[in-house]
Amino acid sequence: MNRSAEDLLQELQSVDESHRIEAKRGSQVDRSIMETVVAFSNEPGLGGGHLLLGVERDPADLFGGAYRVLGVADPDRLQSDLASQCASMLNRPVRPRISVETLQGKTVVVVAVPEAAPAEKPIFLSKLGLPRGAFRRIGPTDQEGSEDDLVGLYAGQQVETFDGAVLPDTELSDIDPAALQEYRRLRERANPSAEELTWGDDELLRSLGGAVRRDGGLRPTVAGLLLFGTPQALRRCFPMMRIDYIRVPGRQWVEDPEHRFDTLEIRAPLLAAVRRAENAVRDELMQSFSLPEGALAREDEPALPLRVIREAIVNAVMHRSYRIHGAIQIIRYANRLEIRNPGHSIKAEEQLGEPGSETRNPRIATVLHEVNVAETKGSGIRAMRELMQANGLLPPTFESTRRPDQFVATLLFHHFLGQDDLAWLRALTAEALSDEERRALVVVRELGAIDNAAYRNINRTDTLNASVHLRRLRDLGLLAMKGSGSRTYYVPGPGFPPRPPSSADASQAHAQTTQAGPQTPQAPPHTPQAEGQTHQADAPLPAALAQRLPEPGTRPRRELLQQLVFEICSWRPHSARELAGLLGRRDHKHLVKEVLRPMVASGLLAFTIPSMEKHPDQRYTARSKTTARADDDA
Repeated sequence: MNRSAEDLLQELQSVDESHRIEAKRGSQVDRSIMETVVAFSNEPGLGGGHLLLGVERDPADLFGGAYRVLGVADPDRLQSDLASQCASMLNRPVRPRISVETLQGKTVVVVAVPEAAPAEKPIFLSKLGLPRGAFRRIGPTDQEGSEDDLVGLYAGQQVETFDGAVLPDTELSDIDPAALQEYRRLRERANPSAEELTWGDDELLRSLGGAVRRDGGLRPTVAGLLLFGTPQALRRCFPMMRIDYIRVPGRQWVEDPEHRFDTLEIRAPLLAAVRRAENAVRDELMQSFSLPEGALAREDEPALPLRVIREAIVNAVMHRSYRIHGAIQIIRYANRLEIRNPGHSIKAEEQLGEPGSETRNPRIATVLHEVNVAETKGSGIRAMRELMQANGLLPPTFESTRRPDQFVATLLFHHFLGQDDLAWLRALTAEALSDEERRALVVVRELGAIDNAAYRNINRTDTLNASVHLRRLRDLGLLAMKGSGSRTYYVPGPGFPPRPPSSADASQAHAQTTQAGPQTPQAPPHTPQAEGQTHQADAPLPAALAQRLPEPGTRPRRELLQQLVFEICSWRPHSARELAGLLGRRDHKHLVKEVLRPMVASGLLAFTIPSMEKHPDQRYTARSKTTARADDDA
């Protein structure tokens, strides 16, 4: 595992981000260094990582990819302090290998942190305790632990998951016999000889983990209620556990306060909810029309394979965090389908699609597998990728984030490298482009931005290769690099022409007007604004809102602040800096952490550029009044 300082520095300068290397100034052993030690020790399958102390990112570098060697003044003291804190500040001692080297004529310290054995995890900072102190290495960042993380970190140990918990004020009468009968029907179709089909409802429910004995009687678990609960029980215990199918005109979140989107809410036990959501998407999804040679009638084919739609919905239902009160959102834009579920992926992003499954809801997952609603464990995402590519579509992209805590699957309706694409790509540059680079450019054209993770996702490649290709496209002027380190992403550059109209747009527009589902009204025509352009951007704040702004120096309660932010963003989208200015806050970052981020997580606010949270033109917009009222009632 030992690597030289020169080797580590070269890798850092070659990539936009690094999972296994962290460079720090290292003037002293502070909490930041200890968080990285804990994260490297904990992250399953990472194999540990390296700290390079005495090196930092060069703030003067235009593209944010250069590092400068500062050196450390007292390497002996730094070594001693680090070894001491690794032995005393953690719940279990960690023994990193520490070496002192010379790099560019200056003294640096290399720290090799091994991954802890499964039986020793989780490693955590004793002062913070569990779960917060059990840091994880998520991409190139160190993230505080969560309750869901403990399931993965307590490897080989019996840990109770949330879907096995018993909620207060619940009883066996909260189980709907009709939902149990639906399970029997599906299970018999999957395996007619399954022995559990002969059991009574109580025995069946216990065997599925849907009920446990408490206080001399049976009580339903969270899994039991979600899978088989009555409408009244679901509304009472899980007021926000629903699936929202949202139709958005155009290619980005609508900023028009008069017409945002149309929403279909699905509240039902999970087996029925999955079926209804799949039918809603399938029946209303834009269709591509063709008249094959020799055919007498038009043939309608969905813009996405039906199995891909099902897998994406099932994945959201099976892996979402039911600790978080929020709805699964299926958002249909003009050019893509986004499925957003509360809760990040427990499985590392780079391992998505590989054999084996890690789920925070094992009881729910087992039932979905047994009735063949879900794929064989760990194969759902791989099947989605293969089916999309087999149908000539761009591979799906997956984004797992902890702030906000969510997982997003994006499925483009776009057929990769059609005639329109080839003509557009030829006009970009005379340089030869690889298929990987072409995919990246098409994704940027459709979504407005791409980062290293998205590039790896669509091309099934590694971090280094993704960085090399993205930087080449930057050097060609096709992309522009924004941010640095873990926040690096790419947007259209000066040589990137606007997206031309194509025949696909015409068929999509036709489909929107002819194939609208009966359950959601047809959205009117809408031309999306350019990223960062706001509705009535120069208009003053309405007098009714301006009068309610807090007086300078006052600190209104968070509830009043959230209500004011919601109304301001209902008028038009605002950036965090704009909101901070209106509210008299000097530090917009504090406003993001304390007010805006929780409002996004709860569904009160949404990003105007959801495909890239860190976009410099990012704005916050309020959700529809109907949805907001539902959230308030919940």
